[in-house]
Amino acid sequence: MAARASPRSKMAAERPRPLAAERRGGAAAPGVAGVLAAGGGRGRGRGQARSHAGLRGEGCAMDRKQKQAEKARPYGLLKPTALGKIPGRFQLHQEALPHLPVPPLQQTLDRYLLALQPIISEEELNHTQELVAEFRKPGGVGERLQKGLERRAKKTENWLSDWWLKTAYLEYRLPVVVHSSPGVVLPKQDFLDRQGQLRFAAKMIEGILDFKTMIDNETLPVEYMGGKPLCMNQYYQILSSCRIPGPKRDSIVNYAKGKKQSRHITVVHNFQFFELDVYNSDGSPLTTDQLFIQLEKIWNTSLQTNKEPIGILTTNHRNSWAKAYNNLLKDKTNKESVRTIEKSICTVCLDAPMPRVSEDIYKSRVAAQMLHGGGSRWNSGNRWFDKTLQFIVAEDGSCGLVYEHAPSEGPPIVALLDHIVEYTKKPELVRSPMIPLPMPKKLRFNITPEIKSDIEKAKQNLNIMVEDLDIKVMVFHQFGKAFPKSEKISPDAFIQLALQLAYYRMYGHSCATYESASLRMFRLGRTDTIRSTSVDSLKFVQSMDSPDKSDQEKADLLRRATQAHREYTDMAIRGNAIDRHLLGLKLQAIEDLVSMPELFMDTAYAVAMHFNLSTSQVPAKTDCVMCFGPVVPDGYGICYNPMDEHINFAISAFNSCADTNAARMAHYLEKALLDMRILLQATPKSKL
Repeated sequence: MAARASPRSKMAAERPRPLAAERRGGAAAPGVAGVLAAGGGRGRGRGQARSHAGLRGEGCAMDRKQKQAEKARPYGLLKPTALGKIPGRFQLHQEALPHLPVPPLQQTLDRYLLALQPIISEEELNHTQELVAEFRKPGGVGERLQKGLERRAKKTENWLSDWWLKTAYLEYRLPVVVHSSPGVVLPKQDFLDRQGQLRFAAKMIEGILDFKTMIDNETLPVEYMGGKPLCMNQYYQILSSCRIPGPKRDSIVNYAKGKKQSRHITVVHNFQFFELDVYNSDGSPLTTDQLFIQLEKIWNTSLQTNKEPIGILTTNHRNSWAKAYNNLLKDKTNKESVRTIEKSICTVCLDAPMPRVSEDIYKSRVAAQMLHGGGSRWNSGNRWFDKTLQFIVAEDGSCGLVYEHAPSEGPPIVALLDHIVEYTKKPELVRSPMIPLPMPKKLRFNITPEIKSDIEKAKQNLNIMVEDLDIKVMVFHQFGKAFPKSEKISPDAFIQLALQLAYYRMYGHSCATYESASLRMFRLGRTDTIRSTSVDSLKFVQSMDSPDKSDQEKADLLRRATQAHREYTDMAIRGNAIDRHLLGLKLQAIEDLVSMPELFMDTAYAVAMHFNLSTSQVPAKTDCVMCFGPVVPDGYGICYNPMDEHINFAISAFNSCADTNAARMAHYLEKALLDMRILLQATPKSKL
């Protein structure tokens, strides 16, 4: 039996996670070209793009493969479809997308009972069956709520998106750090000196602006999944946006639209914030050379290391931060500085080097840096965690990003990253004109005793969180997605089954498992949940170590379970999963001011929403990995990027839970993957 949900965990379970390619969908959130064969997101959004060619088109090199691929799908290395602007193209595309359906009530209730079978006792299931029978009666409460949802669907662009944004993100009160915002670990850079760090940061900024041009001109290629065009709205939400704390609910501001578009980024160094204008007076973006000169100016005027880490305020519990925010903005100078950060295109964090660690734990340490900055003594004050996009480049070559999850799932973020990484490899063709550029503006803050006290409290709370996060990055080198594909098995389904096997071997039972599925086939679609724990997955994991079953029987059960996962994934991306529908029925009851149906007060519902495994596949062309924290106190957050010949995993848990351990999970996961390969190699494919 799964552990019962605490109030905190129930809240957490209802918000999306990560991830991920959101393919977790991200989460989760997913790629595009092929359909989600794989999955991904973190509730946080997991998305799923089937082919893991993913959102990002798989290939970047202009070779034969790419040319063939571009014939097959309109997605290469995010090449602009035209040099000029195509005004109105985005709107026309969006309007042509279908609306998210409201699934049939009886279908969802049947599938809900099926999803409960592997995770609750027979006695609990019998009780829930009675509640479901009552809920589904003709003319009963279920039908009334269903009709309310169907009316809502007719009146809105997407019956779910506003509700999801509020319940999953904006009303979620735990800190965004660890609990909501995913990080991405990029390959380590070899900087010979500070100039190397600043030059890489400059090139990265130029890559961001190159991508922004496609968004601004509406020339970003439309992504496809399973031949269907995907909603591109999230791309238009990630730049020039920021989360604003509120006492009960946060909000998001977006300065990408309108006449006065953002022309600057925020750069942070030694806890000091700067406004860096990244466009020339003629509207052309600054070149790498120009940006490098500007970054040097910033570096040289922020050498003091004794500044108050004002950014650490953004790491606090959202209600506490909302109070501190209002207090901070009473001062005119502070208000101007905060508005400048909020309006910026993105933030670039020039980090101090991390404490040196051995090679085997280096990537895990970088993942922690990306998620939380290492604590108040290190780089956590070198952030503004409410900013949607923060790119991190440290002196020691570690780099990546952290993003605020509310506007987007993982796939658009990873598509942007893939574009930037490719861009940084390009030779610099043009030497820029050396016209004098204005000094970047340092943002001033007046620190009153009350603000100082807020900073100290935020530091204490953050340091507790930092100590509590247990994170392990594992590069599984024995094989990658090519092996399951050779066995005609979806790589995502194969990895999800390995997670089920690892968990079962560790704890002796299965648990509610969240994998993000992308709903981007629909207008304004975000994510739904792929419930990876199924009747079929339980049969397989129970058989795996059973002496009574032959290898052939085990292999058949493995194949059947991966097929069931594939079918659930396909159902989810078509808008027919159960989780968002159940949430919608529950929120409809609240909106209608009727008493909460017993179905949602049931222990089984709490167990079903207590995701001990919150997972997301976030495929990328770049050899990177996304990471995020668990969504429940006794759970794991697991994100993965399957490459052809290896798989990158990031596994998180909380040290405060005696029953979870990220390194132990990594060990069991590795063994599960290897045992499943041995099993398949030892048995001929039988026809199921």
